[in-house]
This record gives sequence, structure tokens and C-alpha cells, in this order.
Amino acid sequence: MGTSQGMDALRQKAIVVKESLQKVQTITDSMVSILGSFDHRLSALETAMRPTQIKTHSVRRSHDNIDNTLKAAEGILKHFDQTRTAETRILRGPHEDLESYLEAIEKLKANVRFFSGKKNFKCSEGIINHANGLLAKAISKLQEEFKHLLTNYSKPVEPDFLFECLPNSLRPSNAGKHGEGGEKTHHEKQRLEVVTFALPNLLPPSVIPLLHDLAQEMVQAGHQQQLFRMYRDTRAAALEQSLRKLGVERLSKDDVQRMQWEVLEAKIGNWIHYMRIAVKLLIAGEKKICDQIFDGVDSLRTQCFADLTANSVAMLLSFGEAIAKSKRSPEKLFVLLDMYEIMRELQPEIEKLFESKACTEMREAALNLSKRLAQTAQETFVDFEEAVEKDATKTTVMDGTVHPLTSYVINYVKFLYDYQSTLKLLFHEFDPNDPEGQLAIITTRIMQALQSNLDGKSKQYKDPALTQLFLMNNIHYIVRSVRRSEAKDMLGDDWVQIHRRIVQQHANQYKRISWGKILQCLTVQGGDNNSGVSRTVIKDRFKTFNDQIEELHERQSQWTVPDSELRESLRLAVAEVLLPAYRSFLKRFGPMIENGKNPYKYMVYSPEHLEQMLGEFFESKIWNEQKR
Repeated sequence: MGTSQGMDALRQKAIVVKESLQKVQTITDSMVSILGSFDHRLSALETAMRPTQIKTHSVRRSHDNIDNTLKAAEGILKHFDQTRTAETRILRGPHEDLESYLEAIEKLKANVRFFSGKKNFKCSEGIINHANGLLAKAISKLQEEFKHLLTNYSKPVEPDFLFECLPNSLRPSNAGKHGEGGEKTHHEKQRLEVVTFALPNLLPPSVIPLLHDLAQEMVQAGHQQQLFRMYRDTRAAALEQSLRKLGVERLSKDDVQRMQWEVLEAKIGNWIHYMRIAVKLLIAGEKKICDQIFDGVDSLRTQCFADLTANSVAMLLSFGEAIAKSKRSPEKLFVLLDMYEIMRELQPEIEKLFESKACTEMREAALNLSKRLAQTAQETFVDFEEAVEKDATKTTVMDGTVHPLTSYVINYVKFLYDYQSTLKLLFHEFDPNDPEGQLAIITTRIMQALQSNLDGKSKQYKDPALTQLFLMNNIHYIVRSVRRSEAKDMLGDDWVQIHRRIVQQHANQYKRISWGKILQCLTVQGGDNNSGVSRTVIKDRFKTFNDQIEELHERQSQWTVPDSELRESLRLAVAEVLLPAYRSFLKRFGPMIENGKNPYKYMVYSPEHLEQMLGEFFESKIWNEQKR
């Protein structure tokens, strides 16, 4: 009776199994076949258990077969139910609950592996095909979800957001002219070496793990290329749009050549600003999210980063290349040095960001731009030296003051020394053994070229005394400027002392030419009592002296010695020679005139009056107007 009840229970379970499996139409026939074989086993079991035919060991073996068959059926039902559950979740899509969606995919994969090991079941092939179809559909939906998330959050970054990531000294409101092509001071450069940048979140942090998980599933499903193209195209477009919003533009050499200098200078200043933002914020940010999303897939990660940044890097470098290749001119030297400086500043980061083999082209392009800028700057030095030496401007400073060329060249050299550290790096490209010596050589040659040109300009004066005054003023200006700048350490004390002596030589030449003749008027040969010297000769000497001093005063009060110390020194040097000679002449020959008719017709000036007149020399109306 108990056996009969057991058989009824088995039949009921078999019926339940059959009904459950029949719910999926695509595998109904296969499962019926399994259940049919299951029914045969049960029939055989009934026959075996008849009392007249059964033995004890047969009963036990039959019971074991029943248990194993039931367990196998339960395992099949379990995996079949998982397939149905996963199918329901996959059909809803990943948007609502990505984590559950990914779990459903993993269950499907597990079921495929399970049924792949059950080749003796006729239903296995059907279930595997069904699961694989679901997997294909799941991966397709994953691709759609990846594209949706990436596209939805891959928006161009607004410039204001990027500026907030900059240190205060580099933000547009605080950067002064630097962001618009203005020059940087030495201290500003030092600050740039220690400032830190806050890396922006180019994608929301909460989205990155989702994209990572989706990417992993797509890679495991063999969809690397679809993933690669999707990510590359979306992020490349966002990066390029961010740069355009910032103001980056692709310019050719011809575009640069057509621009007015003021416009070009401003664009160069902006480009320097953009390069720093692009490398330190945008590209570094792209590298960060690319590493996070493709973590564990190195080949895809490096190639994806290389491809998505390639066009943007080319656009950034194109402007620098256009400047480096455009026509050279002296005024471009400092912006070339600024550009070279930013490339050297960014070089360590560029090498780190683009360290992979896939990024070799961009890494080398940046390095080549640095070298090209250095080469152009080096050539510009030579151009400047030649331009100074051959300057043929017809501008003549009528009062003998410092020529505009002199002040221009000296200011040029002063600015050079604001770039000492940069110049040493630049010269190291060409002479690794003595980059500092090169700067000294270039400075010396520029000074020599300037002096050579000044010698030529000095010959434009018809008055040889004004020639000497002009050279004295200009060489003195050069020496004083060098002594007050960092160029002094480079040129050395000997250079300064030599040129100070040159200034003194020109001053002495001026005194000799201007005052030699007038001093001769005050020299008269005669005995102690002035015997042999007629009153007529003395009258003539006084008259000649008066005429010459008036003529000198009228002319040289229009000349200029702009340096107050040099001006007073020159007046004093003249007074120390002129006044004693005049007093002596008055003492010796004055009585001869005083005793005659109209003495003050000849004795016009007193020593005090002469001293007052000398105080009016070398301060032209032009100079006085400039001082007001």
C-alpha cells in the first residue's frame, strides 16, 4: 500500500514538472520527450516492484534512480525558472535598475554554461539558443544604455567652470594682461611653478561606475570596437567643443601672417592660457575618466584616450606651429619665449598623459613644437642683432639726447633677463655645455651692434661737439641701465668699467671741442706788467670771448644731457676750467679796460654771471617740456 502511495506521489510530481516546462513554447517538445522517458522509468519501476519479481537490491537501486531523476528535474526547473526571470528583467531594459539587469545577464550566462554540460538532454540546445538570443538582446540594450548615459552627460565644459578650477593668480579677473597677451613678471613666473589646479569632473562621479560596468559587459561580449567608437566619438566631440567655447581656434601660417601685431599678440597670450587649461584640466580630466571607465582593459583604454584627444591636441598645437613658422620679427621674440616657456612648463605633464605607445604621435608633436619655438627664438636673436646694427632710421635727435633706438634696445635686453631661466633652457637645446655663456655672448653682441649703429648716427651732426655729447649721453645710458639690471652679472665689471671710461672720453672730447677756442681767448702772452700787450688786443679778446660765450649759450642751452648727475658733472667740469681762467684774465687785464672809455662794453660778464649761464646749458626746451 505504501509503495502504491509513493508511486502516486511520483506521478503527481512528474505531472507538475511537465506542466511547468510546457509554459515555454520553444522547448515544449523537448521537455515532453524528457518527461516521456521519465514515465517509462516509472513504469519499469512498477514492474520491478511486483512482489513476485523483485529482489531487495533491485528495490534499493530503483529508489536511488527515483531520487537522482527527481534531483535532475529539480535542477533543470531551477535553471529554467532563472531563465524566465532573467528574460523578464532583460525585456524591461537596464534603465530602471542596472545592477539587477547585470545580475540577470550573469544568470543567463550561468544557465548557458549549465545546459552546455547537459548534452544528453534534448531540451538543452533549445534552452541554450533561447538564452543566447536573450544575451544578444541584453548586450544590445547595454550598448544603448551606455550610449544614453555617455551622451547625456558628455556636454562641453563652460569656460567659467574651468576658470574656477584655476588658481586665483591665473583666473581672468586676476590675471591682468597675462591672459590677453601681456607680459609676465619674474615673480609671476615663480608663482606659476608652485600653483595647484583642481581637476574638474568632466562626468558626474556617480555615472562613472555605471559606465565602467557597462563597458566591462560589452568587452566580455566581444563588442570592443562598438564600445571604442562610441566612447571615442562622444568624448572627442565634447572635448573639441569645450576648447572652442574657451576660444581655441585652428589657424594657419597665412592666417597669422595677415593679422595685425596687436591682435596677434593678444591671441598668443590667450593661447598660452588655453594650453595650460587644456593640458592641466581638460586633457588630464579626460585621462582620468578614461582610466576609470576602462579600468582593466589597458589596450582599449590607451587607444581610446589617444584617439579622442588627437584632433584637439592637433588644433592646440597648430597655432604654435603657425607662429613658429611665420615671418620672424624682433617684437615676436618675447612671445616666442612665452610660448616656449609654457611648452617646457607643460612638458612633464604631456609626457605623463601621453606616455603610452598609442600616444607617441602627440607626445612627439608637442616636443617638436618646443624645439621649433626654440629654433625660431634663436634665429630671432640673430635677426635682432642685425636689425640693430643696420638700423637706418632717419630720426635725428637734434638736442643730442638718448636716441629712441638706444632705449628700445636696452629695454629689449632688460626684458630678456626676465627670461633668464627660460633662456638657459632654450640655449641648452643648442649648447648643453654652456647655456649661460650663450646669453652673455648674445648680450655683448647686441651691445656692440648698438654702439656701432650709434657711431654711424653720431656722424649726422654737423657740430662735432654735439657728436661727442650724443655719444656720451647714449653710452652713459647703456652703462647706467646695465649696472641697474641683471645684465651686469652677465657682462661683468670689466665691461662696465671700460664703457664708463668711454663715457668720460666723450665728455673730454666735448670739452676740448666746445671750450678749446674760448679758453684760448683768455690766454695772452706778455710780461708781468702786461708790457707789450696793447689795449686794442685786450678789447678784441673780451669781445671775442663775449661773442663765443653767447653763441655757445644760445646753442648748447638747447642741447640735452638727460641724466641729472651726468649733466651736473659736465657743467662742473666746464666751470672748473672756464671760471678760473676768466677770473685770472679779468684780474690781469681788467684794469686796462676799466680805465678806458665804455669799459662795460667789453667786460660784459662777471664770473658769477658766467656760472649762472653754465647752469642753463644742456636743458633744452624739449627736455624741460618732457620733465613737466
